[in-house]
This record gives sequence, structure tokens and C-alpha cells, in this order.
Amino acid sequence: MSLPHFAPFPDSKVRQSIRSDEWQLYLDSWTSLADLYLRLDDPKLSSEIAGTDTITPFLLSFFHELAHDDSIAAKVQLLRKRSFYLLHRLSARDDVQSSLLSWSALADFSNVFPKSEQFRALLQKLWVRKGQAIEKSLQTAKTSLIRNLESKRPEEAEGTLNKVAPLLRVSPEASIFMLTGSDFLDALSAAYPLVPSSMQKKLVTTAYLGLISILEGPKPNYSLLSDHLYSLKSSEEQEQKKEPGMQTLVADLVTNTPLLEKIRDKAIAPEAARVKNTAALLSAFRQPSVARPKRLVRRKVDKGKSKSKDEEYGHGAFTGEVHVHRMSIITQIQDLFPDLGAGFIVKLLDEYNDDIEQVTAHLLEDSLPPHLTNADRSEQLPTSTATPQSHLPPRSSQHLPERRNVFDDDEFDKLAVDASRLHIGRRGKELTADKILSDRSKAPAKSSILAALAAFDSDDDERDDTYDIEDVGASVDTATPGPDEANADLRDKNEEALFRAYTMTPELFGRDAETRRGKARTALKSETGMTDETIEGWSIMIARDPKRLRRLEAKFSTFAGQQRELAPTSWRNSPAGSGDESGQASGDGQGGRRGNRGRGRGRGRGRGGRGGGNVAGPVDDKATQVARQQKDANKASRANHNRKDQRGKKMARAGFSG
Repeated sequence: MSLPHFAPFPDSKVRQSIRSDEWQLYLDSWTSLADLYLRLDDPKLSSEIAGTDTITPFLLSFFHELAHDDSIAAKVQLLRKRSFYLLHRLSARDDVQSSLLSWSALADFSNVFPKSEQFRALLQKLWVRKGQAIEKSLQTAKTSLIRNLESKRPEEAEGTLNKVAPLLRVSPEASIFMLTGSDFLDALSAAYPLVPSSMQKKLVTTAYLGLISILEGPKPNYSLLSDHLYSLKSSEEQEQKKEPGMQTLVADLVTNTPLLEKIRDKAIAPEAARVKNTAALLSAFRQPSVARPKRLVRRKVDKGKSKSKDEEYGHGAFTGEVHVHRMSIITQIQDLFPDLGAGFIVKLLDEYNDDIEQVTAHLLEDSLPPHLTNADRSEQLPTSTATPQSHLPPRSSQHLPERRNVFDDDEFDKLAVDASRLHIGRRGKELTADKILSDRSKAPAKSSILAALAAFDSDDDERDDTYDIEDVGASVDTATPGPDEANADLRDKNEEALFRAYTMTPELFGRDAETRRGKARTALKSETGMTDETIEGWSIMIARDPKRLRRLEAKFSTFAGQQRELAPTSWRNSPAGSGDESGQASGDGQGGRRGNRGRGRGRGRGRGGRGGGNVAGPVDDKATQVARQQKDANKASRANHNRKDQRGKKMARAGFSG
């Protein structure tokens, strides 16, 4: 006699038209039917599937709806568990249905069991046995993603990317297959600047899962990972040359994901040296501008108030006393069914996840599973004879901990303080500023002030010469430079090398990549021991501080007192009025005559006269003394010192009374 067939799991539209009591009946029917199929041995199960396979369509429809509708997850926990067992039985068979090996079905399973280690192990075994069939199905999804990502509308690939992402997260084999070859990773990089920010995160997550999955397993594929990292580095360098500061997939990947940290921690084998070096070069593309704000996680402080374990105090569900909340549920069921024992009710609660309504309904309808129908209904809970063991260290209750602080055993603690020193509230509320200043009780005496002034010597040198060379009684070796002098010499040498390079080739201090990689910059770094940023910062500060540049010129000047040519310092007329004072005289030109007008008048008189003397010359010079005497002697003839007499003559000629 064949077992009843499974009906497919309805979609959301159909479920909305079903009443709640009928829907619960459907769930119970599916669960009971799954239990019947699970009790069959392998030959009988194969014969049932060979006739009409209704289990596979039910599993596909059930997990598809469960993956896309979270509202039903809490109501189908028991059916979900039984369905996983059925999936495990069907996957262990040699002739696995091709529909269970399709990438969409595996993605639905991965979405329902994202953290299940049992499902992860099941998927790995299935990939070993049926890897070719899975890869053939997954190739269609890979081709579709590449075609859509490289098209003019890459956002159309978001739906397929959402479906395949759970499978890539659970199965490293699927991630490695997607990244085999560079076409899929190149498509992700090409589509990144063209899609919105929400889809950019999905592209980065897909690339991160694929690269990290290469390091999983007993034999990581370091060669494949190294090729992908080098390809990302080369493409990023080209993008940065075209448009510096552009937001790219590589910059987002190394900034917002722990890719480089994972590679550094997991790539520890000797053959992974190339991978670690390439990953270290990718760290140069980190951009703080594209960093996403981290989600704040409020960490719960451990106060030692966690739930106790069943084994900790010896009162588990089956080995001793039950918890208080379970005892209340047992009491409620025993009020309706007084003949049931507490041990049997505990088994019912374990079967139906502490749901009182389901337990009561199955007891009334007498629809319990066979293993509970044949059980002893008067079974009681076992009594525990073991003494509860506490996890706390033993201590005596007679000696309580004492509180100690810095005020213990002081005069207040011993009640030896004077009562006049005690006050309530702020002390001295009636005091004002005038009263405080007029109170001279605590002021220092005049005699103490005078004594302090008398002891003060204004001529006393405050310098401590105790350890001077002349007074220590021994010789001090000043030839050996100390650490400060050695550092000063090193700074002078570095500054001299930088100054020479700055005066000879200023373009050596450029901030572009070609200058940094040049031989001259490399030689300067090896000579000074400085980094590129320090050398460039020195040139920027020199350009901003002309005084410092003049000090360096005076300090590191190479002038040794030998001068072959002496440049003239006297004024010379510039040709054609060019303003160049260093030019030669222009003969008898117009400019020359105009420049010599002032000297023709005073020839032989006063400053610069024929005698060659100068009133501003040296005091002990005889010519200077003669020039000063001539100036004083002829002052009346040159200056208008008799202007008062001249005014009188003018007024007389005008007829005014003087």
C-alpha cells in the first residue's frame, strides 16, 4: 500500500484565502506525512519516489516560499525540521533529482539555512558527488550576470545577484566557480561606477565572498587569488591615472571590507608570499572618503545574570526538576487532563515546542504521533538525589567583606574631631569679600616679611655651577659628542644635502609618482634616510620661509675667499633706458647728459669739488677737513641768510610804511 502524496506548498496569494484553522490542519498533515516517509527504509523510499515523486516538488515549493516570506518562519518550525531531514535523505541517494541540483533551488536552501553547519556539510558532500551537474546549472547564472553587468543597464542584474548571493555565502565551491576566470570579476568592476550605491554594496560583497572563499579548504588556491589581486591592482592603477580620486570597486573593497586582514591572517603558507605582497600593495588604494560609517553596536555588559545551564545545577528537563515556567504549563495541562503524568506532559511539550494549544488539540483529537501514543501516560518526572553544585567559589558567610577607604582611622572616624570644626552646608555663609580682606588674623606678620626680604639677594646668581668643569675635580671629555650633538650633526648633514638638491634641481621635490620613483629621489632618500613625505614637506616649508632659505645659503655657502672677477658697483647708464644698472655707459647720449646735469654746477665747490674732499668723509682725512672749512666760509654766498634785509627793501619799494 503506497503512502499518500505530498501537495505542493501554496504561495502567498493562496495562503491568504485559507482560514487559520484549516491552515493549521494542513501544516499538521504535512508534518505527519513527512514523519511517515522518514520512517521508511531506503529501498521503500526509493520505490515510493520511483512511482510518483511528490516529495521533491513539495520541498522546492516549501523552501522557496520560506526563503522569500519571513512571516511564516515561526509557524512552520517543526515542518521545516522534517523537511530538512527529507532533503538530507533525497540528497544522499545516488539518483538525485536534477531539480534539487539547480542553482535556484540550492540558493533557496542556503537562504533558509544560512548558519547551519549540517546543511553546509550536506552541500559540500553533494558538490563532491554531483559537482558537474551543479556547475552546469550555475554556469547559466554566471553567464546571465556577466551579460547584464556589462550591458548599458547593469542594474538589471540585481535580481539574479540577490538570488545567488546566499549560495555564495554558504558554499565556497560555488564562489570559486564564479571567480574562475577573470570575466566575472571584470564585469563587477565595470558595472560598479554605473549602479546606485545600494547595488554597489552588493557588488563589493559578491567580490569579497569570492576572493575569501579561495582561501577556504585544506588546499587554498593561492595562484588563482594572486592572479585576481594583481588584475585588480593593474586595473585600479589605470583608473586612477585617468581620474584620480575616483570611487571604484577596488577602493571600496579594500576600505570597507576586511579582505586584506583576512589574507594576512590566513595566507601563512610559504607559497603565499606573492599573495601577501600583492595584498599589501592594494592597501595603497584605501580612500577614507569612501569609507562607510560603522554601525554602532551596543555591547551588553556581562553582569553574571545569564540563564543557568541544565547541567550546572542538576535540574534539567529529564534528569531532575524542571524550570518554574514549565511547571506552570504542566499544571495548566493537568487541570484539563488529570490522569496525565508530568513526565509524559514534558515529552508532549518537547514535541510541540511548548505550545499548549497544539498539545491540547492533539490530546482532544487523539492525533498524537505513534511514539507518544504508545508511551506511558502516567509517567512522572524523575527525582534528583544529587546535591546541587554551585559554580561559585566556596566562602564563609561569617566573614563579610569590609569596606575600606582613605578616611579610615582618621580623627573623624575615631570621633576625636573638635565639634567647632563641624558645620552643615556651606561654611561661612555670612562672610563677604570686605570681611575676608579686613580679617588680618591669618595674615603674615610684618617681621616675617622683612626677614624674607633681608634674606633675598638681588645680585645672587641663580645659576647652579656645582657640576661645572672647573669645579668637579676631574676632567670632562668634551671631544666625544653626546647624543644631542650627534643628532645635530645628522640634521646638519641631511639639511645640507636637501639644500644642495633644492638649489641645483628644485624639480626633484615634486609630489608626483614619477618623481618619487626616479633615481635622483631614491638617491636622496638613501642619503638622508627620509621618506618622500618628509622630503616634500621640507621643500614646502622652505618655499614658505624665505628667511630660513637665506640662513641656509649663508650656512652652507661654498665661498672660500677666492673671487676672480670684481663686479663694478658704481652707477652706469642703461642702454635705451632699460633700467639695467650693470650696463656700460652710453657715451655722450642724451641719457648720459641728463644723468650728469647735477654734477656740472658744483664743480670745484662744496661736496665732491675739485679738491677731492667730502664733508661726509672720514674725520681724520685732511681733504675732509678742508671741504668742511670751505663749506662754512662760503655759506653766506650760497644760502639766503640775509632774507630779512631783502624783505625790508622789497617793502620800501612798494611804498608801505616800514
